[in-house]
Order: sequence, then structure tokens, then C-alpha cells
Amino acid sequence: MALNLEGQLVVAISSRALFDFEEENRLFDPLNPQAYMQLQLERLDAPARPGVAFSLVRKLLAFNEPEHQRVAVVMLSRNDPVSGMRIFRSARAANVALERGVFTQGRDPFGYLRPLGAHLFLSANEDDVRQALRLGYPAARVLTESVQASQANPNEVRIAFDGDAVLFSDEAERVFQAEGLAAFQRHEDDKAAQPLPDGPFKPLLAALHRLQQAGASGMRIRTALVTARSAPAHERAIRTLMNWNIEVDEAMFLGGLAKGEFLREFEPDFFFDDQTGHVNSAAQHVPAGHVASGVSNLPG
Repeated sequence: MALNLEGQLVVAISSRALFDFEEENRLFDPLNPQAYMQLQLERLDAPARPGVAFSLVRKLLAFNEPEHQRVAVVMLSRNDPVSGMRIFRSARAANVALERGVFTQGRDPFGYLRPLGAHLFLSANEDDVRQALRLGYPAARVLTESVQASQANPNEVRIAFDGDAVLFSDEAERVFQAEGLAAFQRHEDDKAAQPLPDGPFKPLLAALHRLQQAGASGMRIRTALVTARSAPAHERAIRTLMNWNIEVDEAMFLGGLAKGEFLREFEPDFFFDDQTGHVNSAAQHVPAGHVASGVSNLPG
């Protein structure tokens, strides 16, 4: 019987999200990739430095035990197979158990999310992320300029999520942008008992919840909702999570305050937000990714 990834949390990730290939990427020309390929070949035995999502991946893979494989991380890259050799060697040198990879040599890779059954796709390529979101997969563009994750919590995966247009739909955000804060507050107060529709990252939160419930020895997950909502709009968000039977460990209702310093205190391995201003601010403090979802990301 063929192996499958059923029951595992599946993360698909690009090479620039996992490793720091920014120097090499400056040489990349999709119409003439030979110089890039040659450089990667010359550096075959030089392990690449960790990238923005490296801490997240390493910690998630620590949930695996010989008798229980709970997490699968798959390289999904526009790189060529030659460059793929360096990626696998870099992973081995960093003691990261990366076993699977799909290398498309410039062709769109996001279609392979379907056979993988991915719960998350992380890439530095905005077009690939947008296409993955359209296909219904949680996906974020990694800000490669983000600071590295804190090493203060080696046995805990910490992930922070924005609410509207990330965990939840953008229903309420549309009211806010069309009619203002007062109308938004009235709308959410009136609908406090009505769960918000699912957002693009609800499947990832659910998969993390299942992983936490699996009870891997020595590792745990800590999640946070970090939102610009404030009372009374907080209640609908909390009741939505209750309706999903999913708990978050921390919830921050910041009422428009900048998120960056609060995230610095939480020390996530990754933060997801749909608004570029919040993501750019967060990237100064923590690893961050932009979710190109909802009304804030419609074509101008």
C-alpha cells in the first residue's frame, strides 16, 4: 500500500521561506536561470542560513516520533532539481528532517497543494500565494526581511493570527471599510451570537488543535488571536471560536493599537495578517506573513 499523509499536519514551503536565499535570488533570471543554478551548485556543500519560517518548521517537525509521524513538511519550490540538492543538504546540516520536495524549475507550483492536502503554504512569491488562497488553501507570503524567531521557547510552537480575513471571513471588515467604526461595532454587537463565517486560516487552526490534542511528548502549541477589534466586537470573535470547539491560548483585542510590540512579547514563531501595514510592522519584531485575502487585498 502506498504511503499517504492522512492524519498529518502538512506544511508546503518554498526554499526562500525556509532558508535565506536572498543573495542567490538577486541573481535569478527566469528567462536565463543558468547563472543561478551554477551558483547553487558551487555552494552545494555550504549550508544555507535559516530563513524566516525555519523556527516554525523545525519545531513542528519535533512533534514527530518514530512510531507517530504527526507533521509532514514538503519543499514546494520553483527551483530546479540541482538547486534542490542544496536545499536538502542544508536541511540535513541543520538537523531538519526534510524528506519530500517538488521542484518545478520556474513553473507554477501551487497546483501540487491538492495532492499534498496541505494545511499551510508559505512562499516568498506573492502570485503563488494568491493562487493558493483562491484554491482554498491557507497561504501566506513570507516577509523575508522579518527578524528571526526568538529561541526562548524551544519546546513550544507559538503562532499568532489576525482575526478578520484570516481566521474569520472579511464580512465584518467590509462593514468597517464601507461604513466606519461605529457601524462596524453596531453590526458585530447585533450579531454577537451569530458565528462568523470561516476565514482562509480556519483549517490551519483546526489542524493545530488536532496536533495539540495528539499529545506529543515534550512539545506543545500556543496560539494567539491578535486583532484590532475591541469591546463589544470581541464577543463575536470569542463565540465563533467556541462554536468551532477550538480554543486559543491568548486573545489580544487591541482596538487599533499597533500589534508589533504585543507580538514581540508573545514571541511567535510566525504571525499571519491580511493587512500589509500590520505585517510590515510585525516583521520588525517577529517572523511575519501576509495573507492576501479579503476586502483589504482586492485589486486597486
